Amino acid sequence: MMNTLHIFINNFLKLKKNREKKYIFCEIRKRYMSFNKEEVIRQYVIFLLKNIGHYKNSNISVESSMKMYESIKRYDVLVRCTKKNPYILIECKSPYQKITQKTFDQISMYNQIINASFLWISNGIKNYIFQVNKHKKKYLFIKHIPLRK
Repeated sequence: MMNTLHIFINNFLKLKKNREKKYIFCEIRKRYMSFNKEEVIRQYVIFLLKNIGHYKNSNISVESSMKMYESIKRYDVLVRCTKKNPYILIECKSPYQKITQKTFDQISMYNQIINASFLWISNGIKNYIFQVNKHKKKYLFIKHIPLRK
């Protein structure tokens, strides 16, 4: 999978260098972002959403703030089918970071505020996508990106 990420970086990302610092263009935010491992995964997930899930830029928001209890948190990616309906909440981690129970707890806590139908955790190597059953308070793991409604 790391080879897949290298292919993705070299063939699909718009990169630039300024004074020895690398940047990645985010077409959702319409600006260059610092090149780091988590941002690469964020862009990889956006690429998959657009090319496999057929989502439009207008359906996707990236690194937006939300108020959680007394603090401000930032989610990585949120997909909405309409302006009011959160559909997929996504947490991105570095490829070298293991996905642990703490990661599942984090996205579950964020989803208490956002109330998305699907959750997706990715480090670019492992992807966990699950549907939220709010009534039974359970998660159903699925093997595909939920398609655009």
